Amino acid sequence: MAPARIALAQIDPIVGDFDGNAALIRRAAARARAAGAVLVVFPELALCGYPPRDLLDLPEFLDRAGATLAALAEPADWSLGLSLLVGFPERVGSAPPPGLMNSVALIAGGRVAAIGRKSLLPTYDVFDETRYFLPAGAVTTAPVAGLDAPLGLSICEDVWNDKRFWQRPRYGRDPVAELVAGGSRLVANVSASPYALGKPALRERMLASSARGHGVAIAYVNQVGGDDALIFDGGSMLVAADGEVLARAPLFEEAVLAVDLDGARPVLTDLDGHPLATPPAPLQGASADPGAEADELFRALTLGVRDYVGKCGFRSAVVGLSGGIDSALTACLAAAALGPTQVLGVGMPSRYSSSHSREDARALATALGIAYQEIPIEPMHAAFLSQLEQAQGKPLGDLAGQNVQARIRGQILMALSNDTGGLVLSTGNKSELAVGYCTLYGDMAGGLAVIGDLPKGLVYRVARAANARAGRELIPERTFTKPPSAELKPGQVDQDSLPPYDVLDDILHAYLEDRLPLAGIVARGHPADTVRRVLRLVVGSEYKRRQAAPVLKVSEKAFGEGRRLPIAHGFRH
Repeated sequence: MAPARIALAQIDPIVGDFDGNAALIRRAAARARAAGAVLVVFPELALCGYPPRDLLDLPEFLDRAGATLAALAEPADWSLGLSLLVGFPERVGSAPPPGLMNSVALIAGGRVAAIGRKSLLPTYDVFDETRYFLPAGAVTTAPVAGLDAPLGLSICEDVWNDKRFWQRPRYGRDPVAELVAGGSRLVANVSASPYALGKPALRERMLASSARGHGVAIAYVNQVGGDDALIFDGGSMLVAADGEVLARAPLFEEAVLAVDLDGARPVLTDLDGHPLATPPAPLQGASADPGAEADELFRALTLGVRDYVGKCGFRSAVVGLSGGIDSALTACLAAAALGPTQVLGVGMPSRYSSSHSREDARALATALGIAYQEIPIEPMHAAFLSQLEQAQGKPLGDLAGQNVQARIRGQILMALSNDTGGLVLSTGNKSELAVGYCTLYGDMAGGLAVIGDLPKGLVYRVARAANARAGRELIPERTFTKPPSAELKPGQVDQDSLPPYDVLDDILHAYLEDRLPLAGIVARGHPADTVRRVLRLVVGSEYKRRQAAPVLKVSEKAFGEGRRLPIAHGFRH
């Protein structure tokens, strides 16, 4: 007898769009049925999208979730002979207020045949699930037509606590072990696991270890798409009981992967049935090919831009082009995400702008095929300085005078945004945001900080990947080789105000991601005075970052919702 065939459907839901998400589920289920699957598995909270945050506090939101689930369970042609595993928010109990659980429904034969509930609720990094959900006290196994053993129903974090893989597990329970004890030989884990560089490989190693250690096959299905600052990479997979990955879905795109439980006859398509290329093995950790890592980041950020702009109701973007590497990469990502015709590049030279910066900005726009406008700010700058000098009886100080230029540029970009309906993409990198080398209401203006989680050194690598993907020079070579400069005063370069970027980036990584104290960072070979100055700048710039646009998260510790520090505090390093 041939092994059963299942389908893994990684879809890109929109939070709160119940009708649209149900339509996605039906489309993917129809593909699974056409491929001969007996079961199709969808991501965590696929019905409402993840993360729904405080929408879960609205009774109407939960009412619509319940009604949509009931409608999805009604028999239809696309579901004949097929069981569905769909994540949804579930009201439990009758006492006011009712409890809420992060659940997954097994839909079969025109009804909800079983419900699995999440046991382990993460509260670290970007997660805050105990704010909304109650933990399940027991796991759920359920029979599925076509499978010869009960299916284990598992949700995201429930598979991340294998003591064989982690030296110090976060929780006292191992839900996978409990499912195996209940007779499961296949565990279906529905997930919404956000992307970070290196995480796809880590996730695969963890799942292989869990499957091998528990002696159970794992069908892992991850959400794909961007939701606010979070990027979900997909990368769904079927892992055999011996830890071998039998089949994978791609990163960063919707897909339906149908495969026999022994790994035979895999069929990989998009939601319309068009074949997709079988993905290679993911990068094996931080020492992987730097070019491949940079290309992966480019793809992640492209997805993040596309979904943020589209899901927020915009169709186009506005990018200020300075001729520097940061704005160049941001424009490349915008063009890749939205199409060149939907991107407006704006050059805003001042009295201090170099001729090569103006040339490089225009050359970039031409190479990308995006619209380009040059709006000199000199008349506005002169008028601004004159009016303030008259009002104060003295000229503005040096730094204040520099920042006037950045704020004029921010005003121009926002005016064009209002006029065209395009979303302004801010262009600051993580190194600048960390130490406050950016201007509130100036270069920080915008609706999305596209590269705000890329340190400066990584910006260059991802920019090289942009050119490599295009097979030609999109970003001019001079943009890579000239010293970075804000060009807000004569002869200015970034290193007048900051340590060299390779030094700064290492200090920031040690502090933000490795969480080392001052002494530990100094032990890496950095002068103590330099480290103290950098940490002082990081602490003192928190008020700026709190007002920044959402930052697309691609690292373990991004600025934004995953790093929650007070603005006013007295703790010093």
